[in-house]
Amino acid sequence: MSEDVVVDVGGPSPYRIDIGNGLLGDSERLAERWRGRHALIVSDSHVAPLYADALLQTLRAARPGGDIALHVIGAGEASKTLANFTAVIDTLATQGATRDACVFALGGGVVGDLAGFAAACWMRGIDCVQLPTSLLAMVDSSVGGKTAVDIPAGKNLLGAFHLPRAVVIDTATLATLPRRELRAGLAEVVKYGAIFDPAFIDWLEASADALLALDEAAITHAIAASCRYKAEVVERDPFEKGERALLNFGHTFAHAIETEQGYGGLVHGEAVAIGMVLAARLSALMGLASDIDAARLQALLQRLGLPVTVPAGLDPDALVARMRLDKKNDASGLRLILWEGIGRARVVPGVAEDAVRAVLA
Repeated sequence: MSEDVVVDVGGPSPYRIDIGNGLLGDSERLAERWRGRHALIVSDSHVAPLYADALLQTLRAARPGGDIALHVIGAGEASKTLANFTAVIDTLATQGATRDACVFALGGGVVGDLAGFAAACWMRGIDCVQLPTSLLAMVDSSVGGKTAVDIPAGKNLLGAFHLPRAVVIDTATLATLPRRELRAGLAEVVKYGAIFDPAFIDWLEASADALLALDEAAITHAIAASCRYKAEVVERDPFEKGERALLNFGHTFAHAIETEQGYGGLVHGEAVAIGMVLAARLSALMGLASDIDAARLQALLQRLGLPVTVPAGLDPDALVARMRLDKKNDASGLRLILWEGIGRARVVPGVAEDAVRAVLA
């Protein structure tokens, strides 16, 4: 069994990421992060039946006199709505949650984003402890304090920066993760190598089979490395004024695809995989990078079982229209995260829409 790993995140509100097997049952560890009497567990209809009762028992052991409630939303991106945000707020109100209350986000990225946004807004901000149960949430959305809900105009357009009080990653929960979601999470792991570290891409290529087999040492290393990459960027740029935007490599394409599909087609990591390939191809088309690196990235994603082409039936013009609403854009037009090759991502403003259509076609 791998030993627990700790990643410290600095910045204006430092916190810790704990990574290990069985951490949802560690009452002492969770008690350290729960300051008040009230706690609200937010989970979804897939995760709650698996882990909510165990977490309730852990929290009751941590704080015998605590007031603990559970709020369950439907599973999937379609549940990341204002209506469900309001329902979580209503639960906090019914509970009488005070300013030292804590929201425990038990689930994947949808739960983490929604619960974090509710914590950001209740009484102008209460504690949130992220307890991610999907690989994608473990390596990306649970770290860094981005919270949001989707609206019809686009993904994550309504939200707030709200740093977690802690992130506790129990790798045992990956045993119940559907294979599709495991592969989707690996897309975000690949992203860190693509934008920061060619050596990490080398390791991923050598470790692909072990990761797909859920080898504990390999998975723990991949999670810890990903968290360290993200923590270093978040420390320097907590509110995405500069280099943190690099973490969105492939995401402008991905969000456009997800929104155009009505959040009923690809899951997020699958869309990110396609988006990264499109960003690499666009970089080559614009003369920023070679086709060789784009082909290498595509081959690694395919080896991990991820899609690499735009789903049939999506209109390039409609996708470009969605991309215009991306939060990174400015007065120059489309502002995309592209690269100069593996490990060398950059922000590129004023990208021509015709070039984008060419790689989407």
